[in-house]
Amino acid sequence: MENKLNVTETIIEAGKIGVKNILHLLIAVILYGLTVWIPYLNVGTTIGLYKLIVLLSKGKMADPLSIFDKENFEKIGDFFLFQGLKTIGISAAMIFMFVPAIIMSIAWQFAIYLFIDKGTSPLKSLSLSYDATYGEKWRIFGVVAIFGILVSILSGIFALIPKVGFVFVIIIAILAAVIYVAIVAVMYRHFAEKADAILAGKPACCCKAEAPAAEPAVEAPAEEEPKAE
Repeated sequence: MENKLNVTETIIEAGKIGVKNILHLLIAVILYGLTVWIPYLNVGTTIGLYKLIVLLSKGKMADPLSIFDKENFEKIGDFFLFQGLKTIGISAAMIFMFVPAIIMSIAWQFAIYLFIDKGTSPLKSLSLSYDATYGEKWRIFGVVAIFGILVSILSGIFALIPKVGFVFVIIIAILAAVIYVAIVAVMYRHFAEKADAILAGKPACCCKAEAPAAEPAVEAPAEEEPKAE
């Protein structure tokens, strides 16, 4: 049976991961929010945050300050090439009444993580993300939509508290950003496994392929007996 992304389990697991790594993720999100407005530095911190999500998907936790690492700028050219290809593709899809653009945005959502994690080229990363998410785009949309609805409901409830309601709304927004990072990490782990199977030339599902039947051994021809003189 093909392994599909489970919407409910993804949100629950992301919540557990977010709580477990709350301090590291909170610091990383705050630092990113403070530096995202600084030209050029924001490129490195963006790549650094992507790397942090990749590590989180593998059960690891990087130092929040790693978003400032110099190595984040090593592939800056390929990073801009990737973003350019993705933007051109989505812009072209918008010509067909926006819906294809939304679908492609979902299909290519994990391409940047594959680019950073697997070291594939920008074009290959986009293609790999599309193949890995094939048949599961509605599940990805469902995870994000349900999480967004939950956050909106909580924000609406706490906003009704007189005088201090806005403080709770800000806290919820920050925590939601932390949990969303964990959600992306959990989803990427699922699709990274499918991407590995695709790169290995196996079916995209996580089923065990049956081993090919062994061919019958060919008997060696019998040696001729020497003729008597």
